[in-house]
Amino acid sequence: MEKIKRAVNQIAYTDTKLMDLSKPNLFFLQCSVIPFLYLSSALYKLSLYLRHQLYHFGFFHKHRLPVPVISVGNLTWGGNGKTPMVEFLARWLSNAGISPLILTRGYAGGDEARMLQRHLLNTSTKIGIGVNRAATAAQCFERFGYLDPCKSMCLEGLCSDKSIGLGSKSDKIGVVILDDGMQHWSLSRDLEIVMVNGIMPWGNTCLVPLGPLREPLSALQRADIAVVHHADLVSDQELKVIEATIRELKQTLPIFFTRLAPSCFFNVKDCDTKLPLRVMHNMIILCVSAIGSANAFVWAIEKVGPAYVDRMDFMDHYLFQKKDIEMILEKLRLLQKDYGTKPVVVVTEKDYDRDPLILNRLDPFVVLVLCSQLEIVPSVGNTEVTFQILLKQLLKISISIRSTVCKQSFRICR
Repeated sequence: MEKIKRAVNQIAYTDTKLMDLSKPNLFFLQCSVIPFLYLSSALYKLSLYLRHQLYHFGFFHKHRLPVPVISVGNLTWGGNGKTPMVEFLARWLSNAGISPLILTRGYAGGDEARMLQRHLLNTSTKIGIGVNRAATAAQCFERFGYLDPCKSMCLEGLCSDKSIGLGSKSDKIGVVILDDGMQHWSLSRDLEIVMVNGIMPWGNTCLVPLGPLREPLSALQRADIAVVHHADLVSDQELKVIEATIRELKQTLPIFFTRLAPSCFFNVKDCDTKLPLRVMHNMIILCVSAIGSANAFVWAIEKVGPAYVDRMDFMDHYLFQKKDIEMILEKLRLLQKDYGTKPVVVVTEKDYDRDPLILNRLDPFVVLVLCSQLEIVPSVGNTEVTFQILLKQLLKISISIRSTVCKQSFRICR
């Protein structure tokens, strides 16, 4: 199954005419699954069209939550920076005095949800986990309450030029952040942020499973903001090509660039102890990851100064098994034999939160977890400040529309 997933992933990000002929077994596997992928992709495209029509003509109902909703989504699978952006928004709202509610489905073991819970523990953020996010939101509103955007001064403060100050003024939910929300059409949203993987933006431009696209590129027209992630790991020319593609679809769409900035490490046996990045200097490192953009992780480690970096990549959200631990240990022993020193294993926070206990089985080797945080990469006229200003402006428009609807409904009731 793992081989099939790797073959499909390579097809998705490679022109079928340029498949790897140097590996006959992989090439044969790719050729054998392509007809099935073509058919599946065509059926998926048809289902997307039918689903869109059913929503368009009102056969499927969209739920409107009583507070503003910010959707953070993407067009392709994995490695787009959705979770770091969700955390960035939650901290921004919490620091502005508003309690955000993050709605997430807890996909594939809930590693992302657990990471968000750990990172946002000391903020006013609430996290609701469930496939039916409208029902999950209703449960959270009943438990914590919510701020009516038509009446709340707290929300008006966020959308003014005056700073509210740090700390939440109310424990009631003021804004919902919809994690991985672009294809979750059953919930209406007030603001759509689309994340783009700068390293592998569109792949072969085909829909899943033949390609990485969950929707056609034309779906970018629904976005309010586009964010190109891993912008520090690609050339300016590549960024210009991505930007040009986006502009062809929506000329006026604001585009920002982000990166994951490494901050420190912690040992899997003690997540409270922070180690500086310089502990990697001149070390022999084995990067082990099961994430959507393993290249970005490895390149980040290479930048902190190790003597040598090796890697073992698994599919996104993969749960490590006993056989995988044995395979990793064998690799570590070979590295120790080759370099005459004990190597260090480095994993991502998602890998840690997926199953922190199984990583302890890599004794006697040290296992460190890389901590990173999202940063806005300054570009022409676009900085973290302008990003926050734009968010405020778009939320202000949304709240204004809601207030107008509230007043009209009040007049009708009278």
